[in-house]
Amino acid sequence: MKIKSCEYNMDTNCVEARFADGSMLAIDCEAVEEAYDISIANRSELDWLIYNNPQEYAYHVLNGSVREYLKGNHEHRLMD
Repeated sequence: MKIKSCEYNMDTNCVEARFADGSMLAIDCEAVEEAYDISIANRSELDWLIYNNPQEYAYHVLNGSVREYLKGNHEHRLMD
């Protein structure tokens, strides 16, 4: 399914993904962290992704590629 839009909902700690067919999915960020048993450093990497690119976060969670993402080298730039 193609993700149309995503945004982080701070009240529920979920990334809410909306798909092209109109359906919606809320990804519980805390549950993802627990499922992958990630370190503090990896948690901050995922936090950056949640706040700055929630669509990429949803992509990795839904495709099971969170570990691969965390193994990569990432340079983050602050948005202007």
